[in-house]
Amino acid sequence: MNQKKPSIENLIDETVLLFHRLRVVADELHGGGELAAGKRGVLKGLYEIGPQTVPQMARARPVSRQHIQSLVNPLVEEGYVEFIDNPHHRRSKLVQLTGTGRVFVEKMQLREAEVFQTLSAKFSESRLTQATRTLRSVRECFEKE
Repeated sequence: MNQKKPSIENLIDETVLLFHRLRVVADELHGGGELAAGKRGVLKGLYEIGPQTVPQMARARPVSRQHIQSLVNPLVEEGYVEFIDNPHHRRSKLVQLTGTGRVFVEKMQLREAEVFQTLSAKFSESRLTQATRTLRSVRECFEKE
């Protein structure tokens, strides 16, 4: 950490470094070749939120609709997700997990839970809560701009 930089810059630098480290850890934990990070993110989002349209998923990330479509199409072919009719929009189908996709996410969460439990033992609950609040506040500042 460089003390000559403003504290916010140090925080952002550490966040970027953590992001890259988490990608490596996730690839090691889940097997980078089995399902890439973007696809795992789509599956996890569908598990947590439920069926969504491709545009809804793109807005939440935020990335292009085309990028999400490029992740969803192979997941359909691999049997992890499926398109279903959308009662609110005739042309924009909903994407939902299949049984296979749901089982995959649950296994993924079990592997992650072991890592999270080991890691959380190294920090007090109050430190983790404060770090979460700080990162959320910084993210919200960027979202308002």
